[in-house]
Amino acid sequence: MRPLPRRTFLRGMGAAIGLPMLEAMLPAFGASKDSAPPTRLMFVYAPTGAIPKYWYPESTGRNFEFPRTLKPLEPFRENVLVLSNLAHHNALSLGDGNGDHARAASTYLTGVHIKKTEGADLRAGISVDQIAANKFASATRFPSLELTCEDSRQAGACDSYSCAYQNISWKSETQPLPPEMNPRQVFERLFGGLDLSANESVRARQQADRKSILDLTMRDAKRLQMNLGPTDGRKLDEYFTAIREVEQRIAKPGNSVTPSLEKPSGIPVTFGEHAQLLLELAALAFQADLTRVCTFMMAREGGVRTYPEIGVPEAHHSCSHHKGDPELIEKVAKVSDHHALQFAWLVGKLKSMREGDGSLLDHCAITYGAAIGDPNVHDHLHLPTVLVGGGSGRIKGGRHIRYAEGTPMSNLHLSMLDVAGVPAEKLGDATGKLTELGLG
Repeated sequence: MRPLPRRTFLRGMGAAIGLPMLEAMLPAFGASKDSAPPTRLMFVYAPTGAIPKYWYPESTGRNFEFPRTLKPLEPFRENVLVLSNLAHHNALSLGDGNGDHARAASTYLTGVHIKKTEGADLRAGISVDQIAANKFASATRFPSLELTCEDSRQAGACDSYSCAYQNISWKSETQPLPPEMNPRQVFERLFGGLDLSANESVRARQQADRKSILDLTMRDAKRLQMNLGPTDGRKLDEYFTAIREVEQRIAKPGNSVTPSLEKPSGIPVTFGEHAQLLLELAALAFQADLTRVCTFMMAREGGVRTYPEIGVPEAHHSCSHHKGDPELIEKVAKVSDHHALQFAWLVGKLKSMREGDGSLLDHCAITYGAAIGDPNVHDHLHLPTVLVGGGSGRIKGGRHIRYAEGTPMSNLHLSMLDVAGVPAEKLGDATGKLTELGLG
């Protein structure tokens, strides 16, 4: 029997579901280079930095203690590298005055100093995710996914710069890629056949005429399952169950935010549920090899997001200018802890997904951090950063590595491209690849 093609889709009534890696996709005798699970890259951004004493471990090497904010990652110690002293020199003012938040976001994955403008004459640089997306575009259905939990304005002035600079993903030096915050829109893009360009009433009629995505593709699914072994059958059941659960969570009546007219329907009320829903969609997209590149912003830089569910009714950004006030420091720490908890949820999700001889996490390289260190002083030279995942055997976790002061963050991103098989000689202000990551 011929192996099942890796890019197999179940189809029905405009819906299409990609499949996870199955044993039936492997050659009958041994594994070939083409059948090996691909390496996925993900960049998760936590805005406004973090309280240093709650992020950075005191000791280096293998026996470091996880500080407060990183504590949710402790169960995954062997998959985690904490990296200290990485910097974005090009996020500094360099004579341009105010605008640290705008520079932080747009410099994070590009490593370039942006042009100061509030108009349409933007100038940044291609971001690391898009370099990888260009390489993988022909191998996946979607070159990349850009996700966020806070709507980002694309016009007007934000922090003395054009609001378009609030994006971390840049297709070119003049073209930012705005992230999507609505889980329903992301789900339809990945699995559905709705016309997302149609107006709201047309989309509503389309949605009413449709059944579940899985119902639409059930004929293909049943035919496929008849020809699979028990291991693949169980894996496919788990995958379909995850898709069904995401569908149901999106369809919950409470998953539309009112009375704000600025937020689209399908967005959970609480930040945690919203973040986990989007992160699960990213994980499913990785599992089905719909994309190999994703960026995710917990919120936008300098934004007005509040977190009343954890006792922070004020805007995160306003709290970050704490000036040493213990009460405000604690509120900033609570938000950072909450963001890290959602990231740890993603790590656990990826680790639970079987792929090849290990887990999906083993075939990922994921950064979590920011382009601001201490938020009270808008520090760009001591950036909170962790690298998670096995990188298909090329990353060795379980350590805290402290680099020389001022080591460019772009060196890490250049190294991640290397891990994913996307060699690049230059990225932003990179001076070379990072040592000690375990690259083979």
